[in-house]
Amino acid sequence: MTIGQALLPEFDQEMASTRRVIERVPSDKGPWKPHAKSFPLGHLAQLVAGMPGWLSTILQSPRLDMAAYPGYSFETTETLLGQFDANVRAARAALESTPDAALDESWSLARGEQVFFTSRRGDVVRQTINHLVHHRGQLTVYLRLLDVPVPAIYGPSADEGPRF
Repeated sequence: MTIGQALLPEFDQEMASTRRVIERVPSDKGPWKPHAKSFPLGHLAQLVAGMPGWLSTILQSPRLDMAAYPGYSFETTETLLGQFDANVRAARAALESTPDAALDESWSLARGEQVFFTSRRGDVVRQTINHLVHHRGQLTVYLRLLDVPVPAIYGPSADEGPRF
């Protein structure tokens, strides 16, 4: 079993939880944000829906060029779920098929010629999953502030499951 294959159960669990959070995002609240300095809900949801696609790029290319990223828009929850599902399928296939040696190769995040960082590909994969989980957590706070029931993630939430 490769390292990528060993990561699949954790990946599957995190992506299932993330999907449940995205499902709750109200399409009509895209521009809403909890504070003037905060990211709008719709942009945060779009980021979370797109991040699994970063994993495919990380595993299949030597760099991710943010200049190629189209920017943010306000999409319906249904559209975001479709994008998320496609990105998860591609990321899962990439994790499943990546040889261990490829995880030791260097990988870079850049915008055009500006390189933000270069790191070991395997480390970037884990950081990206953690980064996605961080933003998923932000989404749950936004949902709570909008009085949208928060789904269970690692155990019961205040809205789902038994109270302790």
